[in-house]
Amino acid sequence: MKIGFIGLGNVGGKLAGSLLRNGFDLTVHDLDAELVASFVAKGAKSTTGPLALMQDCDAVITCLPSPAASAAVVEAMMPAVNADKIWMEMSTTDEGEIKRLAAMVIERGGSAMECPVSGGCHRADTGNISIFAGCDRATFERMLPTLTTLGRRVLHTGEIGTASVLKVMTNYLATANLLTCCEALVTMKAAGVDMNITYEAMKISSGTSFVHETESQLILNGSRDVSFTMDLVKKDIGLFQKIADQAGVPLEISPLMVEIFNDGIARFGERELSPNIIRRLEEATGLSITAPGFPSELFDDEPEEDGYEVIPTGLSAPVSSTAKV
Repeated sequence: MKIGFIGLGNVGGKLAGSLLRNGFDLTVHDLDAELVASFVAKGAKSTTGPLALMQDCDAVITCLPSPAASAAVVEAMMPAVNADKIWMEMSTTDEGEIKRLAAMVIERGGSAMECPVSGGCHRADTGNISIFAGCDRATFERMLPTLTTLGRRVLHTGEIGTASVLKVMTNYLATANLLTCCEALVTMKAAGVDMNITYEAMKISSGTSFVHETESQLILNGSRDVSFTMDLVKKDIGLFQKIADQAGVPLEISPLMVEIFNDGIARFGERELSPNIIRRLEEATGLSITAPGFPSELFDDEPEEDGYEVIPTGLSAPVSSTAKV
């Protein structure tokens, strides 16, 4: 199968790298010619744009920074979509927009899948990231070998739209964890507790989280480089708030989180690294939240392993749509 990949940024470049590393026939496209050239040097092919990519490939993956960017790309490649083509959206996007674009692909006879990832850029780099896949079961099974190369744990979430909703939810939770970690670290520093001991106390206790065990390390190092920026956080938590508003859920914490990141962007800029939201508290207290011995960037120290489909607790494994009965 020939795979096309559009969007070689912080996440997309690592995901595309997993396909190339595992021997896939890969063609890439990005507005940054240097990124494309780096992939071509490693054995990928290049193309002139989205339309040519869809013409030449069996499946095209998009991993882009905004719903508007995805829409522009998908609409550009639409004339080449037919019954043999698959579009796979790996961006974090809006449920309504993914449904709209998927309907256009399906109307032309093609197949569509949303497959956002979760687990950090460092795990995207090793193929150990988690993937949510929203699509019909037949398309899921057809693309499962590709998905289990891109990630380790793959969850079929149901129809188009469900994966985007779940992905936005997980990013909301990660942001809530980040903000509480920031408050905990600054409060312990102000109380005179050693930061290295504070980190370990949080890590070995009921207060730990994935965000603490990753992003807190980068905060304490001072680099804060998690390859994610405040504008992207604002987009994701805004999408979660939109889901809640549409469902009539009167959230209390979410609006405050949106307010905090709006303030962070006003102070530090929309492209500021997201863990630097702690600077609001550092400036308010005059404290510097750093400690020796922590890394400046994250690396996945788990070996790359074969991926697999995750079967939800309490549910039975689905019968394959291709199984003979």
